[in-house]
Amino acid sequence: MAEGVSAVAVTEYLDTIEPDLKNITRLFGLPDSVWDAPCSYSMRMEEDAARYRCTWTDGEHTARLETPIPAETGVARTDDLHRRRAVRRLCRQTLYALCRETTGIHPPWGSLTGIRPTRLIYEQLEAGLPLEEAQARVIALFDVRPDKAELLGEIVRTQSLLPPPGDGWMDVYIGIPFCTTRCAYCSFSSGEIGKGKLVEPYLQALFTELEQGAGLIRESGRTLRAVYVGGGTPTALSAEQLERLLDLACGLFPGALEWTVEAGRPDTLSPEKLRVIRAHGVGRISINPQTMNDRTLQVIGRAHTARQVRDAYAMARAESFHHINMDVIAGLPGEGLEDFAVTMEAARELRPESLTVHTLAIKRSSRLHLENAPLPAASVAEGMTEMGRAAAKALGMTPYYLYRQKYMAGNQENVGYALPGHACLYNVDIMEENTHILAFGAGGISKRIYPDEGHIGRAPNVSNIEQYIARVGEMVGRKRALFLSAPGE
Repeated sequence: MAEGVSAVAVTEYLDTIEPDLKNITRLFGLPDSVWDAPCSYSMRMEEDAARYRCTWTDGEHTARLETPIPAETGVARTDDLHRRRAVRRLCRQTLYALCRETTGIHPPWGSLTGIRPTRLIYEQLEAGLPLEEAQARVIALFDVRPDKAELLGEIVRTQSLLPPPGDGWMDVYIGIPFCTTRCAYCSFSSGEIGKGKLVEPYLQALFTELEQGAGLIRESGRTLRAVYVGGGTPTALSAEQLERLLDLACGLFPGALEWTVEAGRPDTLSPEKLRVIRAHGVGRISINPQTMNDRTLQVIGRAHTARQVRDAYAMARAESFHHINMDVIAGLPGEGLEDFAVTMEAARELRPESLTVHTLAIKRSSRLHLENAPLPAASVAEGMTEMGRAAAKALGMTPYYLYRQKYMAGNQENVGYALPGHACLYNVDIMEENTHILAFGAGGISKRIYPDEGHIGRAPNVSNIEQYIARVGEMVGRKRALFLSAPGE
């Protein structure tokens, strides 16, 4: 078997996945202190010619599971990756089984802590199972609740109607890391625009990176698929700055199947900016209230009102936008089911073409984390996500992508819903990680997919805006090394 997970190295390898193990115990509300010395848990890993076997115990209870050792592919690097994953998954599932027995808790997503649970359905489909059997297999293997497995099935069915992804495509992400204010839950690479002194230097650096990096699509032998201008808040730029950006980007990246510009803050919009966006052929924008309760908007640091959200939607419709996405967040500080119902009623009134229902996750770099803000009770978070699903269904939408995060309220999920023909390709691609991403701007992460290896190569741009401006040439070099090198280099 591959050296990376030989009998000698298994225990050493498991030391590297301690954060994953902590994520498992957190599913059951257990504090990280259970891992402090003397640790409450101990593990034994064994193997023979065909199987790995794992045992976890807390001293009183024991769980044992086993799994086949992945078949050899003949490529040592690939074999090593597959076997490491098998060890990792077995170790996590066995610990999960122990915690499930000792606590009696059934997390809605079972033993899954990863970001992209749809991958598990696709794995079963690739093994030849029909969709219904793939869902049943995920329930059996990972203890996923049946309603969540059905949600995954709906998403896979919707994605099957989209232009298929593949190695020949590449998406483009262009990041504008400025906002009018910083939201309390935000952990993204962005800064308050303030007096705007960094905006012009940033744009000049970004334009340089775009001009020098755009050719990588052609040089790598790929075709442009989708372009996404995100942030931050791109519409925090002036109309003139936005026009210069889109003039350049549209010239460098012609022929995309889809263009999105985030217009997330309604207080940054004007008819002039919307006309600039529309004149460049952008078909999809995102106007994101997060909540339609003014009190909550103040608490989370958004400098606008629910009335401004309604005005922004009316403004966008007047400028002939026929695909508007709305983002909302379930579980914001101080909100209960009645508050979230107000937001969902507003969504039904405004009738966006797509709706993304996020569940609050408190990231370590956010103000909510620094203030020790509590997450809502699991029952409240679940009630809100169900309310979001019902609102989307009432609007005629189906779920088309899903992802999960650490420290998420109620161990729930983020789901994107859309009317038929309005699923966002870029959202699917970035979450399913099945299409190459060429990312520009501070904090952008370019991704190269290695489908034969099940591996993803990354070239991150620096997040600090001043550092990005100073080192933009280096950012271009990182992308060239990622996309023009041979696999394995």
